[in-house]
Amino acid sequence: MRADYLTYQRATKASLIGAATQGVMAVALLIYGLKAQDHAAITVVWFMGLGLMVWVALAIVYDQHRRERIENMEAENLGPAGASSVFEAGGGDFKVAAKRLASMYRVFLPVLSLVFGAALVAVGVWRYRAGHDLLEPLPFIEPSQRGWALGLGVAVAAVGFTFARYVSGMAKQTAWANLRAGAGQVVGAALFGLAMLIGHFIDAYGPDAVLRYSQVVFPAVMIVLGGEVFLNFVLDIYRPRKAGEVRRPAFDSRLLSFVAAPDRIAQSVSEAINYQFGYNVSSTWLYQLLARSVTLLVILAMGVAWMLSSAVVVQPHQRALVLRFGEYKREIGPGLHWKLPWPIESVEVPVSFVRNAKGEVVEAGRTVTGVRTVQLAKLPPGSGSTDPILWTTRHSTIEVYFIVQPSPVDMSQRTSGGGGGGGTDAAWLSDLALIAAELPMQYAVRDLHAFELLGDPKQRDEIITLAAKREALRLIKQYNVDQLLGPERVLIAPRLRANIQAALDRLNRQPDGSVLGSGVEVISVGLQGLHPGQEAAAYFEKVVQARQQAEARRDAALMDAHQMLVQAAGTRSGDGAEGEGSTVVDRLLAAMGERERVADDQSLNAADRAARLAATRAEIRDLLEQCGGNVASILAEARAARWVTHMGELAKLREYEGKLASFTANEGLFRAQAFFDAMRASLADARIIVTEDRLRLEGDVDMIEKDTGGRVFTEETEF
Repeated sequence: MRADYLTYQRATKASLIGAATQGVMAVALLIYGLKAQDHAAITVVWFMGLGLMVWVALAIVYDQHRRERIENMEAENLGPAGASSVFEAGGGDFKVAAKRLASMYRVFLPVLSLVFGAALVAVGVWRYRAGHDLLEPLPFIEPSQRGWALGLGVAVAAVGFTFARYVSGMAKQTAWANLRAGAGQVVGAALFGLAMLIGHFIDAYGPDAVLRYSQVVFPAVMIVLGGEVFLNFVLDIYRPRKAGEVRRPAFDSRLLSFVAAPDRIAQSVSEAINYQFGYNVSSTWLYQLLARSVTLLVILAMGVAWMLSSAVVVQPHQRALVLRFGEYKREIGPGLHWKLPWPIESVEVPVSFVRNAKGEVVEAGRTVTGVRTVQLAKLPPGSGSTDPILWTTRHSTIEVYFIVQPSPVDMSQRTSGGGGGGGTDAAWLSDLALIAAELPMQYAVRDLHAFELLGDPKQRDEIITLAAKREALRLIKQYNVDQLLGPERVLIAPRLRANIQAALDRLNRQPDGSVLGSGVEVISVGLQGLHPGQEAAAYFEKVVQARQQAEARRDAALMDAHQMLVQAAGTRSGDGAEGEGSTVVDRLLAAMGERERVADDQSLNAADRAARLAATRAEIRDLLEQCGGNVASILAEARAARWVTHMGELAKLREYEGKLASFTANEGLFRAQAFFDAMRASLADARIIVTEDRLRLEGDVDMIEKDTGGRVFTEETEF
């Protein structure tokens, strides 16, 4: 092809068209990437923006070629002195365009190549670090504008490959050889667009792994292409050149040129091998054999690689789903498994999240094994605290209260007239109680397919937690404070677990009306740490104290009653041996009560009342005789006093009868004896003075009591 100025003018226009085409695609991707928050798309925009440097450099160089050709034509018109080319040894100093073109190949293009390579590496490292932080499912934000992503991916791939084929066709001409660099840039953009298209298509019908990993793969490709620029720059220094040969800039990627012109791959490989070994290796029989069979070998290698997709290894902590054209077929566990090759069947390992006690996602991974724990109410007390856990102290940073029924005692007091007689049922129903509780629920995934269809991976735990909380609220509100704080709460937990399991089994309704359930099994639900609010705890303690005091007083009263019964009757009520029925005290009290009822019964006539009262008194008398204690002592003393009185009076009777018999037998003697007995009794304590008189014996009796003076102040003194 004759390299005149029109040839280079066409190459300049092609470079400008390439820059405009790539710029329009970059702007479109930039608008989409910012709106959809697509990290990978923004990386492609950076690559395409840096590629504009190549197109602009090519436009400048080819325009300078055009100027050099025009200058050369003018020099030819002037004479043979100026007819030499810029790449020939001759030439005058008046060829300014030729010198400028030579300096571009010597300085401008190498410097631009280094700047371009450094920019690719720097931007690639920056975007790689940013994309690596978004690689896990937890921080990854799925792009929202999937339709635009698919449309732009198709447009960029189609336009890029078409224009790259057009430019690479032009680059087959020697004068336009450097257009390969521009074709490589636009085909690189097309490859990125195709990768975006594939990633969003797979994400629409399968996992999001391609989209997530594209955030680091795209920057890694930029780093590789930037490193290739530096490698080309170093190799170009030591590469020998022919006279008049156009130097190939370092930013002309050999990797992207292979993709832009696949029909020249074999030729380029042959030339590279011949150049590296120093002789024509491509003409040997081995190379020719490989060249003839390369298509078959490539197909065989691709077939082997495709068949290897039938083997899948599930890690020990994972379980996976086998999908056939996106439809669920079976569930597989850890180990080596075989399936139909991709894309007929694929294996999906669900994404799961690990949450802390506050419900915050702290780790994301691909495992659904093990037991998971969620808190349906307040958080448990911190493990590092040494303070005692009391009702009057705060248990955790988040307190969750349940509305429950008040105590039955409070309700009965309110209903029985505590409101003055003017209240209604709604009056005491408004008095509700608040109870804080810990409700840790442990569950495990049993049906992976149902669990995967339950919802978005980030929302599954929340769906399960909300359904369980709803059942907990429904059940707990049916109980009152005393039942929840008392021993009955151990019976509530099994019922709560059954209700939550039934509620989870009703989730996940499919379009055909069938219900798959949540796919989880509730292992346990704890109902623990129940307590009233911190402000109301003191009042609950007062109620407990009042009840304890009332029980203490009741016990003291019973003790006093029993003590009195024991002291009075020698036993207490209810002390009868097993099988002997009621005690003497019980029968005595019953008989005394019966006597009072008979006495107050107006329906009985006088005769019947008297008969029944007599029978009751007789029964009471018999029972009193059977009692012990003070009753027995009093009865014994009464019996003793009765017999003492009786025998004393009987003795007096017998004495009187004896005296009467003596009087009848000898009245004189009886009188004399009585006289002397009386004198003896009266003179027993009197002082008698006996004097001797020889003539007669006379007696003087002093009737004055001898101790009258000493008994003046006694009660028995008589005057």
